[in-house]
Amino acid sequence: MDRIKLSDHFTYRRLARFVLPSIAMMVFTSIYVIVDGLFLSNFVGTTAFAAVNLVFPFMMLMSAIGFMIGTGGSALVAMQLGEGRSELAKQTFSMLIGLLFVFALSVSILAAIFMPQIAYMLGAKDGQFQADAVLYSRVTMISMPMFMLQNAFQSFFVTAEKPKLGLKITVAAGVTNMVLDLFFVGIFKWGIVGAALATVTAEYVGGLVPVVYFARKNDSLLALVPARLNLKYLGKTCYNGMSELLQNIAGSVVSIAYNLQLLRLVGENGVAAYGVLMYVNFIFSAVFFGYMIGSAPLFSFHYAAGTYDELQNLYRKTMKICAIVGSTMTVISWTMAPVLSAIFVSYDQELLDLTVHAMRITSVLFVMMGFTVFGSGFFTALGNGAVSAILAFARTVVLQLSAVFILPIFMGVDGIWASGPVSTILTALLTLGFLIKYKDRYHY
Repeated sequence: MDRIKLSDHFTYRRLARFVLPSIAMMVFTSIYVIVDGLFLSNFVGTTAFAAVNLVFPFMMLMSAIGFMIGTGGSALVAMQLGEGRSELAKQTFSMLIGLLFVFALSVSILAAIFMPQIAYMLGAKDGQFQADAVLYSRVTMISMPMFMLQNAFQSFFVTAEKPKLGLKITVAAGVTNMVLDLFFVGIFKWGIVGAALATVTAEYVGGLVPVVYFARKNDSLLALVPARLNLKYLGKTCYNGMSELLQNIAGSVVSIAYNLQLLRLVGENGVAAYGVLMYVNFIFSAVFFGYMIGSAPLFSFHYAAGTYDELQNLYRKTMKICAIVGSTMTVISWTMAPVLSAIFVSYDQELLDLTVHAMRITSVLFVMMGFTVFGSGFFTALGNGAVSAILAFARTVVLQLSAVFILPIFMGVDGIWASGPVSTILTALLTLGFLIKYKDRYHY
């Protein structure tokens, strides 16, 4: 089978072949993140499960820098490749990876030191709930730098025309986590420490193996080479990836707000139910994020190369894919809500009923989710980080965060579950407005 290049013309079949490894990579990453919760819920109990879900948004908040460097940096590097400056692309890539590691190591050490205070602010006030949250977080900080690198490499593997290799490494990390969770939590009964150690080991596989690959001689478009700090390209990377950074930060803040509201209205059961919803959301949204990671270098390359016919071709196909896949996800989430919920909380009927009810309300958001993810990622790929950031900021901070506090006043707990669909639909309309406004400027 021939190797697909960024410069190719893409039919649906060729596009699918190119982006499917990235989609599978993101879905598998979501699954192995979920495994900790699955084993903790069924083998340790609701308190441990809720504790991990409580601190998880904070950990995603930290890892957001990895997504920013990956998406923003890959857009810049892909444009440099499209302009024929391959050596500069390698140097830019190497500089970004080095800076990311130094930053990640620093913030991980600080987070581990102040984790009791952080857990308290997140809502874990005392007792076993707080102890579990602090313990899990501190152990997983050991591998947080590797997790940030893994998030960045997911985008760079695509730009290097090696999406399948990125998938293989992600699968290896995921299988490591799953197997070790089975042994550490299910068989050895190490509880929350076992789940954390499984995650640490898996994240070292996901983050360290790509470093070794790119540091050695390879046949990809990118390699780790000696590089100097270039503030201009660092600034462009941060600008391009601003939306992904804000989207992840704001998403984490919104999740923290959800947990605080649910602790107030429902208690630990509410946090546990929201944890299940987050896991299902991770898997479904991973399809869209994986698609954008896989296709973004294509948009960047063809825009920089001036091949606007192919840019238009990719744009039209993507819009159709978002509509079909999003509608299918809503149907699956609605009909499969009892089964998906039972995987995690079948041992508690009251919690199970609460989770099924919540999942059916939130399932509506998947219809429009693809358009919101595409809009933000599309403008990042075109180098317009400002519009991308506005879309990300509007959905999470302005719309979803407002909804999670306002809707419960009128709808009670159901208002919390409805805040996701409401904010997603409104963001989709805003995205459409920007796509119409910039159509002529970017020739799509």
